[in-house]
This record gives sequence, structure tokens and C-alpha cells, in this order.
Amino acid sequence: MTNPSTGAYQSRGRNRARRARRWLVAVASVATLGLIAWPVMSYFEIPPFTDKGDPVSYGRTGGGGGTDASGKTLMPTGPQADFKNAKTLADGTHVSVVTLDGKKSGFKGKVWVWAPKEYTDDPKFASSGFPVMIALPGGPGNDSNYWSLGEFGPDKLSLEKSVSKWYQEGKSKPFLLAMPILNPGPDDKGIYWDASDIPGQAKMGTWLTEDVPDLMKANFRTIKSRDGWSYMGSSTGGFASLKSVLKHPDKFKTAIANGPDIVPDSPLWRGHEKEKAENNPEVLAKQLAAAKGPDVYIAFQYGTKENAKMISDVKKFMATYGKGPVHTKLWEIPGGTHNGATYLKNMEDPMKWISDQMEGPVPSS
Repeated sequence: MTNPSTGAYQSRGRNRARRARRWLVAVASVATLGLIAWPVMSYFEIPPFTDKGDPVSYGRTGGGGGTDASGKTLMPTGPQADFKNAKTLADGTHVSVVTLDGKKSGFKGKVWVWAPKEYTDDPKFASSGFPVMIALPGGPGNDSNYWSLGEFGPDKLSLEKSVSKWYQEGKSKPFLLAMPILNPGPDDKGIYWDASDIPGQAKMGTWLTEDVPDLMKANFRTIKSRDGWSYMGSSTGGFASLKSVLKHPDKFKTAIANGPDIVPDSPLWRGHEKEKAENNPEVLAKQLAAAKGPDVYIAFQYGTKENAKMISDVKKFMATYGKGPVHTKLWEIPGGTHNGATYLKNMEDPMKWISDQMEGPVPSS
């Protein structure tokens, strides 16, 4: 005969065990749902599952500049910019964004920046200067810069991931990337600014060649000489890259110009022919040749299915001006069309060619 008190005790024990199992199932279910939900919530940038908008710092600034013992590194001058995280990459690096109030141009706009993990995480480069590439979009380029957050093609290529990969393979310098907007307004009415200081307009030439580099110098360890400064761009951004290096060869040494215009052609130049000529790559290349330098290196890239006139203009520029201090090299992309995905997928060789002309970070002693 069963003892009533013993049976009651066993019944209570079974109830507790069932409750414990239910709690374990519930906790496990919540944990599983959390694991499933986290990447989904993160992808759609739903707080608190995202770090988008968090402050980003790339190290100490405000040291007043100066150089390291080698004399090659320009230390950050400050003040520190208010960078906010726009995207975190798989390797833990951040693409961040700041609204820059250009002191020299008077123009205010967004700039996205990225530093490779070697800049922040590699002890041997802790005091080393890194080269800078200013990457410019095509199209309107007034509200975004597709190099900053874009993923291209089925392989989801990005400029940041590509630079990291190419550096690991010995095919690129570990560039700091500055990715500013290109125009102060949309080009939906055929209006664009040719990355220039057109009289009466926003000074986009000064913005791109003065204010954006100053932002990088203020916040990052950079290379003091022009050997650490480059441009890359597509279409209108390709024109801007070509023109900026030819106009300021004392500040910038190399450029990759993808599917570029060769001459300025904005309708805003009307009535300003003198200033237009001062921003014409053909005129600038001729002047640089007459001055016998300094040497600059321009890598051209275009797809064989692009606009025939652009292709002809590039070839004509290279044949006429690609001599003396103006070094040029061409990569044709078989079947390629006029878009960033085409250019990025085939940019490895142009990137190596310009990188071979540039300074990289020197390990700290």
C-alpha cells in the first residue's frame, strides 16, 4: 500500500520536473528565435540589433600634426570629426560618415570614410602613415556615393572588401578611403558641376582637392608627400579624378579614371571660357608636359560596349598627352558596360599599377 504522503511528494516532484522542462523549452525557443532574429533585425537595422549611427573613432587626433621619426608620416592634426557608423564589415572595420563643413570651399556635404584593419589593428603600423584614395561616383553623386556602401554583382563585391583582398595578395596599397559626394545638387536637368570652381557656383573643385584631403589629414595618419595620395572615379567621377591629379600634381600622384569624360562640358561654364580651360585635362596635361613634371600616373579603364566617343576621346588623350611626365595605361574590359560593377570587378590590375607608383605604410621601429 502506497504511503499517501510519499505519493503526494512524488506528484509534486513530477510537477516541478514538468515545469522545469517547460521553462527550458521556452528559454531554448527564445534563444533560437533570438539567433534567427538577430541577423534579420540587424539587416533591417532595427535597434538594438544594429550599431548603425554609433560614434566611430579611428584613433587619437588633435596632436597638431607633425611627422614621425621617418619624416614620411603626417600625424593627425585634429580636430576629430563626428564620424557615425554607416556599416560594419565582416572583418570588424567600419564605413562611417560625417557631414563636412568645408572651410576652404564653403560647401557642406557628406563624406564617407573607411580604414583597413591594418590601420587600426596591426601593431607594426601603429605609428605609420597610410595612403589615401579619394573615390568618386558617377551619376548625380549629390546625395550619396555608391562606392561607400555599395555591393556590386552576384559576388557582392565592395570597394572596401576589394582593397583588403588586393592588399593581402600584394596587389594594392592598404588605402584609407574617402568617399565624398560629388555634386551639390541632382543632375536631372542636365546640370552638373564638373568637380570644379565654376564662377557663381559651389566650389566643388576646392571641396574635392582641399577640404576632403584636410578631413583625412585631421583624423588619420597619412603620408606627408604626394606619393600617398590618389583618386579613383567613374564617369563624371573619372573626369574629376583625371582633372584633379593633372591640376594639382604637387598634391596627388595617381588616378584611376573609369569610363571618364575627357573635357569639361557642363552648361554652367557658359560665359566662363577662361576658367573652363583651367579645368580642362587636355590643357592641364599640355602645361604639365611643358613644365617637365612632376610625374603623374593615370590608369584608364572602360568597357568595350561603352559610348564610342568616350572610347575615342580616351585613346586620343593617351596618344596626344600620354608622354613625358603624364604616364598613362589602358585596360579595356571585353563586353564591359558603363557601370561601377564592371569597373570594380576588373580594377585589380589598374590598382596594382598605381600602387606600384605610391608609398605605403612603413612598419614602425
